[in-house]
Amino acid sequence: MTNGWVDIKNADMMLIMGGNPAENHPCGFKWVVEAKRNRNAKLIVVDPRFTRTASQADQFLQIRTGSDIAFLGGLIHYALTNDRFNREYLVNYTNASFIVKDGFKLPDDGLYSGYDQNARTYDKTTWNYEEGGAVATKAAELGAVPLANHLIGQEAKGSSGEPQENGNTRKSGGSPSKAEGQGYQAQGPAGAKGMGGGPIPPPILPPNVSYDLSLQHPRCVFQLLKQQYSRYTPEMVERITGIPKDQAIKAWDTFTSIRKDGDMKKVGTIIYAVGWTQHSSGTQTIRTAAMIQLLLGNVGRAGGGVNALRGHSNIQGATDMAGIFDILPGYLKMPTPADTDLKAYLTRTTPKPAKPKEWDSFNYWSNTPAFTVSFLKAMYGDAATKDNDFAFEWLPKIDRKYSWAEIWDDMYNGKVKGMLAFGMNGVMIGPNAKKNIEALKKADFLVVCEIYPDETSEFWRAPGTTAADMKKINTTVYRLPGAGFAEKDGTFVNSARWLQWKWAAVPPPGDCKLDQEILARIFLKVREKYQKEGGKFPDPILKLSWNYTNPYNPSLSEVAKEINGKALADITDEKTNTTIKAGQQLPGFAFLRDDGSTMSGNWLYCGSWTEAGAMTQRRGTEDPSNLGIYPNWAWSWPVNRRVLYNRASCDLNGKPWDPDRKQVWWNESQQKWVGNDVPDFKADSKPQDHMGPFIMNPEGVGRLFVPIGAVADGPFPEHYEPTESPIKNPLHPDQSNNPIAKRFKTDMDKFGTVDQGFNIVCTTYRLTEHYHYWTKNNPMNVQLVPEPFVEIPAELADQMGLRGGEKVKVTSARAEYIAKAMVTKRIKGMVIDGKKTFQIGIPIHWGFRGIAEDEGKTARTPVNYLSPAVIDPNAYTPEFKGFLVKLEKV
Repeated sequence: MTNGWVDIKNADMMLIMGGNPAENHPCGFKWVVEAKRNRNAKLIVVDPRFTRTASQADQFLQIRTGSDIAFLGGLIHYALTNDRFNREYLVNYTNASFIVKDGFKLPDDGLYSGYDQNARTYDKTTWNYEEGGAVATKAAELGAVPLANHLIGQEAKGSSGEPQENGNTRKSGGSPSKAEGQGYQAQGPAGAKGMGGGPIPPPILPPNVSYDLSLQHPRCVFQLLKQQYSRYTPEMVERITGIPKDQAIKAWDTFTSIRKDGDMKKVGTIIYAVGWTQHSSGTQTIRTAAMIQLLLGNVGRAGGGVNALRGHSNIQGATDMAGIFDILPGYLKMPTPADTDLKAYLTRTTPKPAKPKEWDSFNYWSNTPAFTVSFLKAMYGDAATKDNDFAFEWLPKIDRKYSWAEIWDDMYNGKVKGMLAFGMNGVMIGPNAKKNIEALKKADFLVVCEIYPDETSEFWRAPGTTAADMKKINTTVYRLPGAGFAEKDGTFVNSARWLQWKWAAVPPPGDCKLDQEILARIFLKVREKYQKEGGKFPDPILKLSWNYTNPYNPSLSEVAKEINGKALADITDEKTNTTIKAGQQLPGFAFLRDDGSTMSGNWLYCGSWTEAGAMTQRRGTEDPSNLGIYPNWAWSWPVNRRVLYNRASCDLNGKPWDPDRKQVWWNESQQKWVGNDVPDFKADSKPQDHMGPFIMNPEGVGRLFVPIGAVADGPFPEHYEPTESPIKNPLHPDQSNNPIAKRFKTDMDKFGTVDQGFNIVCTTYRLTEHYHYWTKNNPMNVQLVPEPFVEIPAELADQMGLRGGEKVKVTSARAEYIAKAMVTKRIKGMVIDGKKTFQIGIPIHWGFRGIAEDEGKTARTPVNYLSPAVIDPNAYTPEFKGFLVKLEKV
């Protein structure tokens, strides 16, 4: 979330798509209700089903799953056509005025410039800004640039991104590495995405960007944006989404009404969950939402932002700590084989500013050297020295993708020989879960740490597996009894980025052990083996820092302190005359150094456990601003900031757009930014310096156009049909699907078409009464909803002669699924590109393990037997949420 759960209460307008928080995030949904009750906020819900969330909406629109970009693109078109944006925010806080290189082509035919048909990838050279500075035009007469007087005649400004929190700049004890060249941390593709097949340097952003403040240049981002979404007319959106155009126009008009006549007082938020992410263009759907919020001036503001609802209590924390393959903790990039030493890595990953020379850019990722060296010191301690490049060589270098679906594909193809599965039920998760079962049959070993036997630990008992089949499976399965959430302490990091410490309620039963003890014992045995036998590359194992009081069962409070980081030598901030003594916990990442004098396991969490104690354990309920900031409740990354990019909550002069919702502001007498929230900005940057509020981008501004392949499938989002779709793409029928989404190609990866009889659109979802795949082991949850079902439109059921409670068979190109029919009016038939089309929905929770109250009632097969193994080219998320099936009575 750019904002947070409680902040939703500050919204005047809410759009919920790709999520059902009333049922899947019921505690958080209360803040939506608060906004409606106390601010008379309007709620628009767009979903394939009429859900409990939809029941609270002022307007509900049923959409065909997988067509969200078309609806959102139509919203952009409506806002641009009707001047529903604020020009001051747009020109000065986004890259709308930046001019794109000559030769860049929009995807009128479904393909951007640079597409290689054989390699199924893009040369992103033209996806970049033009070099050259200001293009003199009619800015003044058009009234486009209220800040023009500040810009004319100013000297060029460079990067000023020294680590700061509230203006505390580091001055001694080391300085940022001035790496040569230009890399783009968190701007270009991460890890393996940045490889491009070899060590060829990717395009770089120009240091002096060409721009047109009047927004009239035909290649400025604003004009390209208008051209891109001019095709997303109400008629086209209706053809693709199935939403009648009058309903779509009403929704667009309602949402953009907060910017009628350019007024900036009101604020709107967009809220989403995995209904957006689990598509082959999922990342671009979220990008479209971000573009809308930038266009409307809603980012950085109380009641605004783009807010992701995480599906588990600690998904955010797992991501922050590099629970995915292509980042290090704190979203640092993974090294690649081309990074021959630390300097090469930092050169590639440390950005330099790319902006109009008259503007300023904080360019906070310029501190990548300090973040990286402090991380290496946390990993390898005294063994990481300047002489050995701080042990950079010991980090793994990735030369390929190791995403979820690709790991299973590699196992199926015999490349992955074993797996440790901790709290991840890979058979139930899928996609194409039968393939995952077959992959496990080919593995040498499987280690599962769980609190119940699950489908992964008992893959060999999947329905249809005979005793003879079992004898052929040579996989050795080790089952480790883990601890449940109530038996552990540590932090959860919620969707709002709050690190909240939780205490264990009860000890683990019997022989069950805490996760960290199991992992520690495995690691120490591996290290013991290296000590005895050596090995090809023992240093990363033998010299890993492991200085815990109990090395066999490290205290998570010790680990949390290590993640926060400490000073390894006395360090001083000369501006505030603050000295941190060697051995003391660091108060924040402003004190991190690139010379080895500090360590931190994750720079983003620096400040969470200081000399004052565990900030994560705070439970202060005071809220002086009444904005729901609660600054003394737990701790929010970064630096306890609750709303990201909050400098954008003020106009160019540093005054809040809405004085009634003051977050931060420029204090002229103190000559610094102050506020109710922690300013997300260089504290002493005067408004007339024109420093951009989006400090993590080299440009300093928000990106309507994403350059140089930071998003792999295009600088602007484009609607592509799901891999399995009932229609050709009306925008470009010859390029219907995402051209670089990966389809797997084994004998078990099959894809269905309408011509083969797969004419029903299927989506999956969760229920309030069950929590993913765990609660089918809990009698109370099972009693609430004891067996699975298939949600079927009443009109379709009538055509089939089907009644509720009768069994149906759902068949995809990959598998079949049998359960009872739940006939409902919550899903209706839709007209998609002139064809009557039906959608059905299936909950995800049931499989072949758990309490057997449904014994003999259903086939006990996971619903992800049905889903295809196709992945988004940016986040590598499978397309669970939209695929084709047949539906028959049993």
